[in-house]
Amino acid sequence: MEIFSTSTLLLIACLILLILSITHTRNHQNKGRLPPGPTPLPIIGNILQLNGKEVFKSLNKLSETYGPVYTIHMGMETVVVLCSYDAVKEALVDNADDFGARGHMPLLDRISSGGHGQSVDPTLCIAKAVSNVICSVVFGSRFEYEDKTFLHLLALLHEIFKGFSSVWGQMYNLFPKVVGKIPGPHHKLFKAVDGIQNFIAERVKMHKETLDSGSPRDFIDCFLLKMEQEKDMPQTEFHMEGIVNSTFDLFAAGTETVSTTLRYGLLILLKHADVEERIHKEIDHVIGQNRAPCIEDRSHMPYLDAVIHEIQRFIDLIPMGIPHKVTRDVHFRDFIIPKDTTVYPMLGSVLQDPKQFKYPKEFNPGHFLDENGKFRRNDGYMPFSSGKRICLGEGLARMELFLFFATILQNFTLRSPVEPQDLDLTPQMSGFGNIPHPYELCFIPR
Repeated sequence: MEIFSTSTLLLIACLILLILSITHTRNHQNKGRLPPGPTPLPIIGNILQLNGKEVFKSLNKLSETYGPVYTIHMGMETVVVLCSYDAVKEALVDNADDFGARGHMPLLDRISSGGHGQSVDPTLCIAKAVSNVICSVVFGSRFEYEDKTFLHLLALLHEIFKGFSSVWGQMYNLFPKVVGKIPGPHHKLFKAVDGIQNFIAERVKMHKETLDSGSPRDFIDCFLLKMEQEKDMPQTEFHMEGIVNSTFDLFAAGTETVSTTLRYGLLILLKHADVEERIHKEIDHVIGQNRAPCIEDRSHMPYLDAVIHEIQRFIDLIPMGIPHKVTRDVHFRDFIIPKDTTVYPMLGSVLQDPKQFKYPKEFNPGHFLDENGKFRRNDGYMPFSSGKRICLGEGLARMELFLFFATILQNFTLRSPVEPQDLDLTPQMSGFGNIPHPYELCFIPR
């Protein structure tokens, strides 16, 4: 019997992929009248028009040619991109039901199955403090800062967030079946996810053994009680896989997003000493030095509130947003988007929309202040997304950010060991998330 050579098999595989790609594209186009966009190549789609290190900027640039609503092919997947405040609001808010399903992102799918005066890297100390807040909610207890298990979990979380924003992470989202089978650093991300999920499974087992139905201690206990109530319902979403994945989502999102925002925010304040000084004055006037800040202080501190909002706008933490999916064939503007099409609501395009923000590329707390210095809301403020899939932890995150910034700046003045003009505020990595460059700072007691 004749055996095919490796080269022949590769050629056959490529031809099959080519046919599937062309068929998929034609079938999808025939289902609706999709928005315009760049012509895709077979199999790879529009990958050559995307910069793997700055995908958001590439997608934003394409909107200059094809408009605020356009179609792009991420590998073999058809994606509709929304790239302005008006377009995102019209989809996520005005048509919330139609655009309310969870979109397709293979990486997410894969996961769901020092002393004062001395400069320090704030990454780990901030992550410890922030993570213990969400740990209290989901696990019912805090970790000691030097607990080896805790430190290992934080290291795994950091690895995951970096992996999502890496070139390899973007390649996996484009070609999950291919990239998932070849060696590369993206496998460290999967191992990190497995490590955290194994830890969560152990905590769930411990909770089961000590569960008191009359006195739930935390999120895991509440989920276990719901599992017991619906154990005879075949369609229930309260099962073991659900509790592990839900706890993972809360733990990961509640740690990495807030800690990265804090870390990025402190870097911005090092660059803008005048802003920090004005915050100090507001803290001294409203809170003083004899008590700790509380959440009720926020309504009396419009400048700090505006600075935190502007930090979130300026850093644009998740520039491409979390993918959505349309629940039916949708007539949107002059187009028809077929059911189950993935939609990218480009949050970065909203946070940098010149119609909403006068100086979109600059850090300017005045974007959230009126002429009398009072806090002013802005409809373009969407760091937590909008509509039916708005971030579950928005309220908690906003409280944390205010209390952390207020407490740090009540007690310390920030100083950089390098000249402020040498600090780089552009992301070190920009993919799924924007990650700041590593830096050091000094916490000088006030």
